[in-house]
Amino acid sequence: MGLLSSIVLLPLAPVRGVAWVAEQVRSEAEREWYDPGTIRKQLDEVARAREEESISASEAEAVERELVARLLESSRRRRGGVR
Repeated sequence: MGLLSSIVLLPLAPVRGVAWVAEQVRSEAEREWYDPGTIRKQLDEVARAREEESISASEAEAVERELVARLLESSRRRRGGVR
């Protein structure tokens, strides 16, 4: 990048910085959302809550369906290299 283009693009530096930070936050959030270990812990928590009867069977089933779908998506992403 030449000196002239650096000077011309300098006002956009904060925008590029904010975009980079937003991308990092998004990547980390997706990593946590699709982390198999986290999902398995949440499934264990749902099972425990069901045993303690702190949630209904239908609520537990709905949460479990969502968690299993996330676990399957996590597996697909790891196999396919999708971000």
